[in-house]
Amino acid sequence: MAKLWEKSTNVDAKIEAFTVGRDREMDVFLAKYDVLGSMAHITMLESVGLLKIDELKSLLSELKNIYQLADNNQFIIEVGVEDVHSQVEIMLTRKLGDVGKKIHSGRSRNDQVLVDLKLFARAEIQKTVTAVSDLFDVLISQSNRYKDILLPGYTHLQVAMPSSFGLWFGAYAESLADDLQLLLSAWKITNRNPLGSAAGYGSSFPLNRQMTTDLLGFDSMNYNVVYAQMGRGKMERVVANALASVASTVAKLAYDACMFTSQNFGFIGLSDEFTTGSSIMPHKKNPDVFELTRAKCNKIQSLPQQIMMITNNLPSGYFRDLQIIKEVFVPAFAELNNCLEMTAMMMSQVSVNQNILNDSRYDYLFSVEEVNRLTLSGVPFRDAYKQVGMEIEAGNFKPNKIVNHTHQGSIGNLFNDEICIYKNDVVSQFTFEKAKNAELSLLK
Repeated sequence: MAKLWEKSTNVDAKIEAFTVGRDREMDVFLAKYDVLGSMAHITMLESVGLLKIDELKSLLSELKNIYQLADNNQFIIEVGVEDVHSQVEIMLTRKLGDVGKKIHSGRSRNDQVLVDLKLFARAEIQKTVTAVSDLFDVLISQSNRYKDILLPGYTHLQVAMPSSFGLWFGAYAESLADDLQLLLSAWKITNRNPLGSAAGYGSSFPLNRQMTTDLLGFDSMNYNVVYAQMGRGKMERVVANALASVASTVAKLAYDACMFTSQNFGFIGLSDEFTTGSSIMPHKKNPDVFELTRAKCNKIQSLPQQIMMITNNLPSGYFRDLQIIKEVFVPAFAELNNCLEMTAMMMSQVSVNQNILNDSRYDYLFSVEEVNRLTLSGVPFRDAYKQVGMEIEAGNFKPNKIVNHTHQGSIGNLFNDEICIYKNDVVSQFTFEKAKNAELSLLK
C-alpha cells in the first residue's frame, strides 16, 4: 500500500519493517487522539478558508465514526499502512474521495504525533491521578484506623524508636501527595498545544493556532514552532519523571510490606486469597503481589533514563530516533496504574498485629523515651543519655512503654487532616474538566 510520502520508488521491504518497528502496535493507543486532533485541525481549516463547510461536515461525521471504532477497540492499522495518521487519512479517502486528502493541509505527521501523544498523556495522567488518590484514601483511612497501634521504627535496620501504624500508613499517603505535585507539573507541561508547528517550522497557511488550542481544551499553546518540535521527548521525559516518583513511593511501600509480612517481623498479615503458595513447601504464603509491584515500579523508575538516552544527543528538529520513545512511554501508564490498583486493594485488606511491642526484643525502642523523661525532670540531656546507656549495658533497663508524642506529625498528632487538605489542593489544580468538556464538544 502506498505511503503518504511515497513517490515513484518503492521502499525495500526490510527497510520498511525496520523503520516502522512497533509503530502500528503503539499507534493503536493513539488512534482516538489522532482523530480528535484532526477534528480540531479541519474545523480551523474551514475557518481560514481552506475547507468548505460541506466538506468539513462530511469529514467531521466520518471522523466521529472512526473515533467510535477506536473507542470500542475496533480500530485496526492495516498491513502495509505505517502509522495511525496514514490509516485515518486512508479511511477518510476511501469513504469521501478527494475530500479526505485535504485534512493534511498545514500539518505534518510531526505535529500530528506531538498532539496525539500530548492528548494521550493528558488522558493517562488523569487516570494515574485517580489511582494515586484512591491509594492515598486507603492509606489515610488505615492510618486513622490504626493510629494508636505502635510498631518498631528502624534506622540502619536496627531497632531504633517507637513508631506507629498511624505514622507508617500516613507517611506513604503524604509521599503520594508530593508525587501528585510532580504529576501536576507534568500535566501543565503536557497540556500545551503543539498543533500548527507542522514539521517544526510552521506553515505559510494562515493557521489559527489559538482556535485549535481552545477546541482541544489545552491551557495554552507551545508558542515557538521550533520549541514545539523540540518538546517531543521532553514532554515524555517530564511525565516519566512524575510516574517514576509515584513508582518510587509504591516500590518502597511494597518492600516494607514484604518485610513486615515475613515471620521474622510479623507486623502485618495478608489473607490467604492475596498470597500464593510454593510447589514444594506446603506452609508457604508468598506476598507475590508486593514483590511484582516492587519489580514493576523499579522498572518504571528507569523510564526517565531510557527516554533521556534516546534523546540526549539530538539537536533541534525532528529525528526518527524519537519514534522509539513510544515503545517505553505508552505502556508505562497501564503498568503503573495496575500496581496502584493492586496496592490499594492489598492495603485496604491488610491485618495489623496489635501486640508487636510485647516482645522483649523491642524493649530498647523506649530508651530515648526514658532519656527524654529524665531530661524533662531536670537532668541535663547528655547526663540522662549516659545514665540510660549505662543501664542498658548493665542489663538493668526497664522500659516504660507509654508514649506521649504531641507535636505536629508525630505519633500522637498525625496531622492527617492537614495532609488531606494538602493533597486535595494539589488535585484541584488539574484542569481535567476543561479538557474533557472540549473533547466532548468536538464529538457532539
